[in-house]
Amino acid sequence: MAKITRKPAPRKAAVPKKKAKAAVAKPKAPARTSLKAPKPWTPAEVREVFSRFRKANPEPKGELEHVNPFTLLVAVVLSAQATDAGVNKATRALFEVADTPQKMLDLGEERLREYIKTIGLYRTKARNVIALSAKLLSEFGGEVPRTRAGIESLPGAGRKTANVVLNMAFGEHTMAVDTHVFRVGNRTALAPGETPLEVELGLEKVIPAEFMLHAHHWLILHGRYTCLARKPRCEVCLINDLCRWPEKTV
Repeated sequence: MAKITRKPAPRKAAVPKKKAKAAVAKPKAPARTSLKAPKPWTPAEVREVFSRFRKANPEPKGELEHVNPFTLLVAVVLSAQATDAGVNKATRALFEVADTPQKMLDLGEERLREYIKTIGLYRTKARNVIALSAKLLSEFGGEVPRTRAGIESLPGAGRKTANVVLNMAFGEHTMAVDTHVFRVGNRTALAPGETPLEVELGLEKVIPAEFMLHAHHWLILHGRYTCLARKPRCEVCLINDLCRWPEKTV
């Protein structure tokens, strides 16, 4: 019997294995360039800045309307997170009927709210104004205290309120730091700081005493009308040649 031989089955061609994708290295983030600290202001430069402010506006005035220390205190308390113009619009009629703590108490919280309802947070502010009026009568003889501690003890009044009242009503050399002064102090590097208090203390340290009575008004007005938050008007700035801001447009 003939021997049957079977041909071996042809081997399947080996399928080449897929090559693993080569790991693509992610581009490294560019190293952060360390910002060079601005050159500190010299005493002569600081004096020059405030000499220019004084020459341009010898007697700067605050823009909150008031008739006495009490109405100034109330206006400042109402101005938190509000514009001076908005506060003035509301208080013109209010101060005609309530320009003393006793008259404010007699007016009452509900009627007070009607006068100031166009101002943000008016309900809380009305409650504070009535409470501070009562405290002025019970603890300070109906007079606005002439000390920081006394003013800061009043409902709705903080350090900035105390600084404004002490400066504008009593001629104290205080530095009230609002959003404008905070911006100018940092942007110009005149008194950089992470908090309003840091900026306040820095400004008090570098500004000569002869300018301190009006210094906070000059800085507020400069920030409000020239050194604007979004689009500073560097082209008309009185101090653009001295300003340390690296992005100034002149």
